Amino acid sequence: MRIVSYIFFLILLFVGVVFACLNHQEVSLNYFIDEAHIPLSLLLVIVFALGGIIGLLAAGIVVMRQRLENRSLKNKLKKLEKFS
Repeated sequence: MRIVSYIFFLILLFVGVVFACLNHQEVSLNYFIDEAHIPLSLLLVIVFALGGIIGLLAAGIVVMRQRLENRSLKNKLKKLEKFS
């Protein structure tokens, strides 16, 4: 299974490099203070990475809440087992 993951990663990396080579046009990025001219492929990589980071943070918050809830439920179960 690990080899399949590596092959998938290499194929994805190759597609990304080809995409970057074919989309070297510059686009203007307007933000509040200034304006920057960067390649389209770089802009897409930055936006994709930010989306991934935001998604991981959101998922991490949900996972932490579930772990806390599981811990409290286990403690309640231990208390109930003591009384039985």
